[in-house]
Amino acid sequence: MLFFLGVLVVVVGVALSIALHEIGHLVPAKKFGVKVTQYMVGFGPTVWSRKRGETEYGIKAIPLGGYVRMIGMLPPRPGDKPGELRTLSTGRFSQMVDQARADSMEEVKPGDEDRVFYKLSPGKKIVIMLGGPVMNLIIAFVLITGVITLYGLPQVAPKVGLLSACVPTTAPTLQVPQPACKPGDPVAPAKAAGLQERDRILSVDGKQVSTWDQVTAAIRDSKGATMAWVVERGGQQVTIAITPAVLERATYDDQGNPVAKDGKPVLASMGFAGITPGQELVRTPIAQAPGFVWDRLVDTASIIVKIPEKMTGVVQAAFGTQERDPNGPISVVGVGRIGGEVAALDIPADEGGNWVKLAQLILLIASLNLALFVFNLVPLLPLDGGHVAGAVWEAIKRGWARLRHRPDPGFVDVAKGLPIAYGMSLVLITMSVLLIYADIVKPIKLFG
Repeated sequence: MLFFLGVLVVVVGVALSIALHEIGHLVPAKKFGVKVTQYMVGFGPTVWSRKRGETEYGIKAIPLGGYVRMIGMLPPRPGDKPGELRTLSTGRFSQMVDQARADSMEEVKPGDEDRVFYKLSPGKKIVIMLGGPVMNLIIAFVLITGVITLYGLPQVAPKVGLLSACVPTTAPTLQVPQPACKPGDPVAPAKAAGLQERDRILSVDGKQVSTWDQVTAAIRDSKGATMAWVVERGGQQVTIAITPAVLERATYDDQGNPVAKDGKPVLASMGFAGITPGQELVRTPIAQAPGFVWDRLVDTASIIVKIPEKMTGVVQAAFGTQERDPNGPISVVGVGRIGGEVAALDIPADEGGNWVKLAQLILLIASLNLALFVFNLVPLLPLDGGHVAGAVWEAIKRGWARLRHRPDPGFVDVAKGLPIAYGMSLVLITMSVLLIYADIVKPIKLFG
Protein backbone atom coordinates (compact mmCIF):
# COMPACT_ATOMS: atom_id res chain seq x y z
CA MET A 1 0.00 0.00 0.00
CA LEU A 2 2.81 2.44 0.89
CA PHE A 3 4.56 1.62 -2.39
CA PHE A 4 1.50 2.54 -4.45
CA LEU A 5 0.95 5.65 -2.34
CA GLY A 6 4.47 6.78 -3.19
CA VAL A 7 3.83 6.11 -6.89
CA LEU A 8 0.61 8.14 -6.66
CA VAL A 9 2.43 11.09 -5.07
CA VAL A 10 4.99 11.07 -7.89
CA VAL A 11 2.31 10.76 -10.60
CA VAL A 12 0.38 13.70 -9.16
CA GLY A 13 3.61 15.68 -8.81
CA VAL A 14 4.56 14.98 -12.44
CA ALA A 15 1.07 15.91 -13.67
CA LEU A 16 1.11 19.18 -11.73
CA SER A 17 4.60 19.96 -13.01
CA ILE A 18 3.45 19.44 -16.60
CA ALA A 19 0.31 21.51 -16.02
CA LEU A 20 2.32 24.40 -14.56
CA HIS A 21 4.89 24.13 -17.37
CA GLU A 22 2.13 24.66 -19.91
CA ILE A 23 0.69 27.54 -17.86
CA GLY A 24 4.14 29.11 -18.20
CA HIS A 25 3.49 29.19 -21.97
CA LEU A 26 -0.23 29.98 -21.75
CA VAL A 27 -0.15 33.11 -19.59
CA PRO A 28 2.40 35.17 -21.57
CA ALA A 29 0.88 33.99 -24.88
CA LYS A 30 -2.52 35.38 -23.88
CA LYS A 31 -0.86 38.47 -22.42
CA PHE A 32 0.78 39.22 -25.77
CA GLY A 33 -2.49 38.69 -27.67
CA VAL A 34 -1.77 35.31 -29.28
CA LYS A 35 -4.90 33.22 -29.79
CA VAL A 36 -4.62 29.99 -27.81
CA THR A 37 -7.08 27.33 -28.91
CA GLN A 38 -6.03 24.46 -26.60
CA TYR A 39 -4.36 23.87 -23.24
CA MET A 40 -3.85 20.14 -22.72
CA VAL A 41 -2.07 18.04 -20.11
CA GLY A 42 -1.08 14.71 -21.65
CA PHE A 43 -1.34 13.22 -25.14
CA GLY A 44 -3.67 10.83 -26.91
CA PRO A 45 -7.44 10.57 -26.40
CA THR A 46 -9.10 13.35 -24.42
CA VAL A 47 -10.33 12.23 -21.00
CA TRP A 48 -11.90 15.53 -19.96
CA SER A 49 -12.15 19.01 -21.43
CA ARG A 50 -14.03 22.26 -21.00
CA LYS A 51 -14.03 25.33 -23.22
CA ARG A 52 -13.59 28.71 -21.60
CA GLY A 53 -13.73 31.57 -24.02
CA GLU A 54 -11.66 30.73 -27.08
CA THR A 55 -9.52 28.11 -25.30
CA GLU A 56 -10.29 24.44 -24.65
CA TYR A 57 -8.77 23.18 -21.39
CA GLY A 58 -8.40 19.43 -20.95
CA ILE A 59 -6.65 16.29 -19.77
CA LYS A 60 -5.55 13.51 -22.10
CA ALA A 61 -5.01 9.82 -21.45
CA ILE A 62 -1.21 9.56 -21.71
CA PRO A 63 0.46 11.70 -19.00
CA LEU A 64 3.83 12.01 -20.75
CA GLY A 65 3.72 15.71 -21.52
CA GLY A 66 1.35 18.43 -22.59
CA TYR A 67 0.94 21.30 -25.01
CA VAL A 68 -0.52 24.73 -25.60
CA ARG A 69 -1.82 25.21 -29.15
CA MET A 70 -1.13 28.75 -30.38
CA ILE A 71 -2.26 29.75 -33.85
CA GLY A 72 0.32 30.72 -36.44
CA MET A 73 3.33 28.98 -34.93
CA LEU A 74 4.75 28.59 -38.45
CA PRO A 75 5.03 31.53 -40.87
CA PRO A 76 3.71 31.23 -44.43
CA ARG A 77 6.12 30.76 -47.27
CA PRO A 78 7.63 33.97 -48.60
CA GLY A 79 5.10 35.41 -51.04
CA ASP A 80 2.11 33.53 -49.59
CA LYS A 81 -0.88 35.54 -48.47
CA PRO A 82 -2.97 34.67 -45.39
CA GLY A 83 -5.38 31.89 -46.27
CA GLU A 84 -3.60 31.15 -49.56
CA LEU A 85 -2.31 27.63 -50.23
CA ARG A 86 0.03 27.51 -53.20
CA THR A 87 1.07 24.39 -55.08
CA LEU A 88 3.15 22.18 -52.82
CA SER A 89 6.82 21.49 -53.57
CA THR A 90 7.86 18.21 -55.14
CA GLY A 91 10.56 17.21 -52.65
CA ARG A 92 9.49 14.89 -49.82
CA PHE A 93 10.75 17.11 -46.99
CA SER A 94 9.53 20.24 -48.77
CA GLN A 95 6.08 18.70 -49.05
CA MET A 96 6.09 17.89 -45.35
CA VAL A 97 7.09 21.46 -44.50
CA ASP A 98 4.52 23.01 -46.85
CA GLN A 99 1.76 20.78 -45.49
CA ALA A 100 2.70 21.80 -41.94
CA ARG A 101 2.50 25.46 -43.01
CA ALA A 102 -0.91 24.85 -44.55
CA ASP A 103 -2.18 23.13 -41.42
CA SER A 104 -0.87 26.00 -39.30
CA MET A 105 -2.49 28.66 -41.47
CA GLU A 106 -5.86 26.85 -41.47
CA GLU A 107 -6.12 27.70 -37.76
CA VAL A 108 -5.98 31.42 -38.60
CA LYS A 109 -9.58 32.56 -38.96
CA PRO A 110 -10.72 35.92 -40.33
CA GLY A 111 -9.87 38.57 -37.78
CA ASP A 112 -7.03 36.52 -36.25
CA GLU A 113 -4.36 37.64 -38.70
CA ASP A 114 -2.61 39.79 -36.11
CA ARG A 115 -2.97 37.26 -33.29
CA VAL A 116 -0.51 34.73 -34.71
CA PHE A 117 2.65 33.66 -32.92
CA TYR A 118 5.04 34.21 -35.82
CA LYS A 119 4.26 37.95 -35.98
CA LEU A 120 5.41 38.57 -32.41
CA SER A 121 8.68 40.35 -31.75
CA PRO A 122 11.62 38.03 -31.00
CA GLY A 123 11.61 39.13 -27.36
CA LYS A 124 7.97 38.15 -26.88
CA LYS A 125 8.54 34.80 -28.60
CA ILE A 126 11.42 34.09 -26.22
CA VAL A 127 9.33 35.03 -23.18
CA ILE A 128 6.51 32.69 -24.25
CA MET A 129 8.74 29.74 -25.07
CA LEU A 130 10.93 30.13 -21.99
CA GLY A 131 7.83 30.45 -19.80
CA GLY A 132 7.42 26.67 -19.53
CA PRO A 133 11.01 25.75 -18.62
CA VAL A 134 11.30 28.70 -16.24
CA MET A 135 8.13 27.51 -14.49
CA ASN A 136 9.84 24.14 -13.93
CA LEU A 137 12.86 25.95 -12.52
CA ILE A 138 10.65 27.95 -10.16
CA ILE A 139 8.90 24.77 -9.00
CA ALA A 140 12.25 23.09 -8.33
CA PHE A 141 13.59 26.13 -6.50
CA VAL A 142 10.51 26.43 -4.26
CA LEU A 143 10.43 22.70 -3.45
CA ILE A 144 14.16 22.36 -2.78
CA THR A 145 14.32 25.57 -0.77
CA GLY A 146 11.33 24.50 1.30
CA VAL A 147 12.88 21.12 2.12
CA ILE A 148 16.40 22.28 2.94
CA THR A 149 15.36 25.35 4.98
CA LEU A 150 12.27 24.07 6.80
CA TYR A 151 13.09 20.39 7.13
CA GLY A 152 16.82 20.03 6.57
CA LEU A 153 19.25 17.73 4.82
CA PRO A 154 21.02 14.67 6.22
CA GLN A 155 24.59 15.49 7.15
CA VAL A 156 27.32 13.45 8.80
CA ALA A 157 27.18 13.93 12.57
CA PRO A 158 29.33 12.81 15.54
CA LYS A 159 27.12 9.82 16.20
CA VAL A 160 27.39 6.10 15.55
CA GLY A 161 25.75 4.92 12.35
CA LEU A 162 27.00 1.36 11.84
CA LEU A 163 29.53 -0.78 13.70
CA SER A 164 32.06 -2.95 11.91
CA ALA A 165 32.06 -6.60 12.98
CA CYS A 166 35.81 -7.08 12.86
CA VAL A 167 39.29 -5.68 12.33
CA PRO A 168 40.15 -6.77 8.77
CA THR A 169 43.55 -8.42 8.56
CA THR A 170 43.69 -8.68 4.76
CA ALA A 171 46.18 -6.25 3.20
CA PRO A 172 44.61 -3.42 1.12
CA THR A 173 45.03 -3.44 -2.67
CA LEU A 174 44.15 -0.93 -5.37
CA GLN A 175 41.21 -3.14 -6.34
CA VAL A 176 40.07 -3.57 -2.70
CA PRO A 177 41.38 -0.60 -0.68
CA GLN A 178 39.00 -1.38 2.21
CA PRO A 179 39.14 -5.18 2.77
CA ALA A 180 36.09 -6.91 4.21
CA CYS A 181 35.97 -9.22 7.22
CA LYS A 182 36.86 -12.86 6.92
CA PRO A 183 36.45 -15.74 9.40
CA GLY A 184 38.88 -15.50 12.30
CA ASP A 185 39.40 -11.73 12.17
CA PRO A 186 39.33 -10.10 15.65
CA VAL A 187 36.26 -8.21 16.85
CA ALA A 188 36.29 -4.49 16.05
CA PRO A 189 37.31 -2.29 19.05
CA ALA A 190 34.10 -0.19 19.09
CA LYS A 191 31.89 -3.28 19.03
CA ALA A 192 34.00 -5.02 21.69
CA ALA A 193 33.84 -1.93 23.95
CA GLY A 194 30.05 -1.88 23.89
CA LEU A 195 29.44 1.12 21.67
CA GLN A 196 25.95 1.01 20.15
CA GLU A 197 24.37 2.35 17.00
CA ARG A 198 22.79 5.83 17.43
CA ASP A 199 25.13 6.69 20.31
CA ARG A 200 25.99 10.37 20.07
CA ILE A 201 29.66 11.07 20.81
CA LEU A 202 30.08 14.01 23.21
CA SER A 203 33.79 13.89 24.06
CA VAL A 204 36.96 11.87 23.46
CA ASP A 205 39.62 11.83 26.19
CA GLY A 206 38.04 14.86 27.84
CA LYS A 207 37.87 16.93 24.62
CA GLN A 208 34.39 17.84 23.42
CA VAL A 209 33.61 16.97 19.81
CA SER A 210 31.03 18.62 17.55
CA THR A 211 31.94 17.14 14.16
CA TRP A 212 32.68 13.67 12.83
CA ASP A 213 36.06 14.86 11.55
CA GLN A 214 37.14 15.47 15.15
CA VAL A 215 36.18 11.90 16.05
CA THR A 216 38.07 10.35 13.12
CA ALA A 217 41.13 12.51 13.82
CA ALA A 218 41.20 11.29 17.44
CA ILE A 219 40.91 7.62 16.35
CA ARG A 220 43.51 7.99 13.62
CA ASP A 221 46.05 9.61 15.94
CA SER A 222 45.41 7.29 18.91
CA LYS A 223 48.36 4.96 18.07
CA GLY A 224 46.54 2.12 19.82
CA ALA A 225 46.18 3.88 23.21
CA THR A 226 42.99 3.38 25.22
CA MET A 227 40.59 6.31 24.89
CA ALA A 228 37.77 7.42 27.20
CA TRP A 229 34.63 8.27 25.26
CA VAL A 230 31.50 9.92 26.65
CA VAL A 231 28.39 9.20 24.59
CA GLU A 232 24.74 10.10 24.94
CA ARG A 233 22.45 7.08 24.93
CA GLY A 234 18.75 7.22 25.71
CA GLY A 235 19.07 10.65 27.33
CA GLN A 236 21.92 9.56 29.61
CA GLN A 237 25.68 9.98 29.40
CA VAL A 238 27.71 6.78 29.25
CA THR A 239 31.51 6.52 29.51
CA ILE A 240 33.17 3.85 27.35
CA ALA A 241 36.83 2.84 27.09
CA ILE A 242 37.91 2.04 23.52
CA THR A 243 41.31 0.80 22.43
CA PRO A 244 41.62 1.32 18.66
CA ALA A 245 43.58 -1.20 16.62
CA VAL A 246 46.53 0.03 14.55
CA LEU A 247 46.28 -0.87 10.86
CA GLU A 248 48.03 -0.14 7.60
CA ARG A 249 45.26 1.55 5.63
CA ALA A 250 45.04 2.95 2.10
CA THR A 251 45.40 6.73 1.73
CA TYR A 252 43.21 8.89 -0.51
CA ASP A 253 43.61 12.08 -2.55
CA ASP A 254 41.29 15.10 -2.50
CA GLN A 255 38.99 13.43 -5.04
CA GLY A 256 38.56 10.36 -2.85
CA ASN A 257 40.69 8.06 -5.01
CA PRO A 258 43.30 5.70 -3.48
CA VAL A 259 46.83 7.06 -3.76
CA ALA A 260 49.05 4.59 -5.65
CA LYS A 261 52.75 4.11 -6.34
CA ASP A 262 54.25 1.44 -8.58
CA GLY A 263 50.83 -0.17 -8.94
CA LYS A 264 50.29 -0.52 -5.21
CA PRO A 265 48.30 1.60 -2.75
CA VAL A 266 50.21 4.00 -0.54
CA LEU A 267 49.55 2.85 3.02
CA ALA A 268 49.69 4.72 6.31
CA SER A 269 49.60 3.47 9.89
CA MET A 270 46.49 4.71 11.70
CA GLY A 271 44.03 3.84 14.42
CA PHE A 272 40.92 1.83 13.59
CA ALA A 273 37.79 1.55 15.79
CA GLY A 274 35.25 0.19 13.28
CA ILE A 275 32.62 2.92 13.24
CA THR A 276 30.59 4.37 10.38
CA PRO A 277 29.19 7.83 11.11
CA GLY A 278 25.50 8.50 11.52
CA GLN A 279 23.55 11.36 10.03
CA GLU A 280 21.19 14.00 11.29
CA LEU A 281 19.05 16.69 9.69
CA VAL A 282 20.59 20.14 9.44
CA ARG A 283 18.58 23.09 8.17
CA THR A 284 20.21 25.23 5.49
CA PRO A 285 20.06 29.06 5.84
CA ILE A 286 17.77 30.47 3.17
CA ALA A 287 20.61 32.67 1.88
CA GLN A 288 22.44 29.50 0.83
CA ALA A 289 19.44 28.04 -1.03
CA PRO A 290 20.23 29.64 -4.44
CA GLY A 291 23.75 28.20 -4.37
CA PHE A 292 22.44 24.78 -3.39
CA VAL A 293 19.86 24.80 -6.22
CA TRP A 294 22.52 25.97 -8.68
CA ASP A 295 24.76 23.04 -7.75
CA ARG A 296 21.86 20.62 -8.30
CA LEU A 297 21.13 22.31 -11.63
CA VAL A 298 24.73 21.90 -12.79
CA ASP A 299 24.68 18.23 -11.74
CA THR A 300 21.44 17.70 -13.67
CA ALA A 301 22.83 19.37 -16.79
CA SER A 302 25.96 17.21 -16.67
CA ILE A 303 23.79 14.08 -16.55
CA ILE A 304 21.53 15.18 -19.42
CA VAL A 305 24.53 15.97 -21.62
CA LYS A 306 25.65 12.35 -21.18
CA ILE A 307 22.25 10.79 -22.00
CA PRO A 308 23.22 9.72 -25.56
CA GLU A 309 26.31 7.99 -24.16
CA LYS A 310 24.42 6.37 -21.28
CA MET A 311 21.62 5.06 -23.53
CA THR A 312 24.07 2.39 -24.71
CA GLY A 313 24.25 1.07 -21.16
CA VAL A 314 20.45 1.17 -20.87
CA VAL A 315 20.08 -0.99 -23.99
CA GLN A 316 22.75 -3.44 -22.80
CA ALA A 317 21.03 -3.74 -19.43
CA ALA A 318 17.53 -4.09 -20.88
CA PHE A 319 18.48 -6.80 -23.38
CA GLY A 320 21.46 -8.36 -21.62
CA THR A 321 22.88 -9.19 -18.22
CA GLN A 322 24.51 -5.84 -17.44
CA GLU A 323 23.20 -3.93 -14.40
CA ARG A 324 21.59 -0.50 -14.75
CA ASP A 325 23.67 2.55 -13.96
CA PRO A 326 22.05 4.20 -10.90
CA ASN A 327 23.12 7.59 -12.30
CA GLY A 328 21.72 6.86 -15.75
CA PRO A 329 18.50 8.15 -17.34
CA ILE A 330 15.11 6.78 -16.31
CA SER A 331 11.56 7.16 -17.60
CA VAL A 332 8.44 8.33 -15.79
CA VAL A 333 7.89 4.67 -14.91
CA GLY A 334 11.30 4.58 -13.23
CA VAL A 335 10.62 7.80 -11.33
CA GLY A 336 7.33 6.35 -10.10
CA ARG A 337 9.04 3.14 -9.00
CA ILE A 338 11.65 5.07 -7.03
CA GLY A 339 8.86 7.06 -5.40
CA GLY A 340 7.20 3.80 -4.39
CA GLU A 341 10.46 2.45 -2.94
CA VAL A 342 10.94 5.64 -0.92
CA ALA A 343 7.41 5.42 0.50
CA ALA A 344 7.91 1.75 1.39
CA LEU A 345 11.13 2.34 3.37
CA ASP A 346 11.03 1.32 7.02
CA ILE A 347 12.31 4.43 8.78
CA PRO A 348 11.91 4.57 12.59
CA ALA A 349 9.92 7.46 14.00
CA ASP A 350 12.92 8.72 15.99
CA GLU A 351 14.83 9.05 12.70
CA GLY A 352 12.12 11.06 10.97
CA GLY A 353 9.72 8.34 9.85
CA ASN A 354 7.18 9.51 7.29
CA TRP A 355 8.60 13.04 7.25
CA VAL A 356 11.84 11.69 5.79
CA LYS A 357 9.87 9.90 3.08
CA LEU A 358 7.83 12.99 2.25
CA ALA A 359 10.98 15.12 2.02
CA GLN A 360 12.60 12.59 -0.32
CA LEU A 361 9.50 12.45 -2.54
CA ILE A 362 9.43 16.25 -2.74
CA LEU A 363 13.13 16.33 -3.68
CA LEU A 364 12.47 13.64 -6.31
CA ILE A 365 9.78 15.79 -7.92
CA ALA A 366 12.06 18.82 -7.68
CA SER A 367 14.84 16.90 -9.46
CA LEU A 368 12.42 15.97 -12.23
CA ASN A 369 11.55 19.64 -12.70
CA LEU A 370 15.23 20.54 -12.94
CA ALA A 371 15.59 17.88 -15.63
CA LEU A 372 12.58 19.28 -17.52
CA PHE A 373 14.08 22.78 -17.33
CA VAL A 374 17.46 21.71 -18.71
CA PHE A 375 16.10 19.31 -21.32
CA ASN A 376 13.64 21.83 -22.77
CA LEU A 377 16.46 24.33 -23.30
CA VAL A 378 18.13 22.05 -25.88
CA PRO A 379 18.06 24.30 -29.01
CA LEU A 380 16.33 21.80 -31.28
CA LEU A 381 12.72 21.58 -32.42
CA PRO A 382 10.23 20.42 -31.19
CA LEU A 383 11.65 21.39 -27.79
CA ASP A 384 11.07 24.88 -26.42
CA GLY A 385 14.74 25.63 -26.91
CA GLY A 386 14.33 25.16 -30.67
CA HIS A 387 11.77 27.97 -30.85
CA VAL A 388 13.96 30.12 -28.58
CA ALA A 389 16.90 29.55 -30.92
CA GLY A 390 14.76 30.62 -33.89
CA ALA A 391 13.69 33.81 -32.09
CA VAL A 392 17.28 34.62 -31.10
CA TRP A 393 18.44 34.14 -34.70
CA GLU A 394 15.59 36.40 -35.89
CA ALA A 395 16.65 39.12 -33.42
CA ILE A 396 20.26 38.86 -34.61
CA LYS A 397 19.28 39.09 -38.29
CA ARG A 398 16.98 42.06 -37.75
CA GLY A 399 19.51 43.85 -35.54
CA TRP A 400 22.27 43.32 -38.11
CA ALA A 401 20.02 44.63 -40.88
CA ARG A 402 19.24 47.78 -38.88
CA LEU A 403 22.93 48.38 -38.21
CA ARG A 404 23.65 48.14 -41.94
CA HIS A 405 20.54 50.19 -42.87
CA ARG A 406 19.13 47.34 -44.89
CA PRO A 407 15.48 46.25 -45.24
CA ASP A 408 13.94 44.16 -42.48
CA PRO A 409 14.70 40.50 -43.35
CA GLY A 410 11.36 39.44 -41.85
CA PHE A 411 10.52 36.41 -39.77
CA VAL A 412 12.91 33.50 -39.40
CA ASP A 413 11.36 30.52 -41.14
CA VAL A 414 11.38 27.94 -38.33
CA ALA A 415 9.38 25.65 -40.60
CA LYS A 416 12.62 24.78 -42.37
CA GLY A 417 13.69 23.06 -39.16
CA LEU A 418 10.69 20.69 -39.21
CA PRO A 419 12.64 17.77 -40.74
CA ILE A 420 14.99 18.04 -37.75
CA ALA A 421 11.95 18.25 -35.47
CA TYR A 422 10.48 15.07 -36.96
CA GLY A 423 13.80 13.27 -36.54
CA MET A 424 14.16 14.58 -32.99
CA SER A 425 10.62 13.44 -32.18
CA LEU A 426 11.42 9.97 -33.46
CA VAL A 427 14.57 9.86 -31.32
CA LEU A 428 12.66 11.02 -28.22
CA ILE A 429 9.90 8.47 -28.76
CA THR A 430 12.44 5.68 -29.25
CA MET A 431 14.35 6.71 -26.13
CA SER A 432 11.13 6.89 -24.11
CA VAL A 433 10.04 3.41 -25.20
CA LEU A 434 13.48 1.95 -24.42
CA LEU A 435 13.63 3.61 -21.01
CA ILE A 436 10.11 2.49 -20.09
CA TYR A 437 10.94 -1.07 -21.15
CA ALA A 438 14.22 -1.01 -19.21
CA ASP A 439 12.47 0.40 -16.13
CA ILE A 440 10.05 -2.53 -16.26
CA VAL A 441 12.40 -5.45 -16.95
CA LYS A 442 15.61 -4.11 -15.34
CA PRO A 443 14.70 -1.26 -12.98
CA ILE A 444 17.16 0.86 -11.06
CA LYS A 445 16.93 -0.09 -7.38
CA LEU A 446 18.35 2.55 -5.08
CA PHE A 447 17.41 0.75 -1.86
CA GLY A 448 18.46 -2.80 -2.53
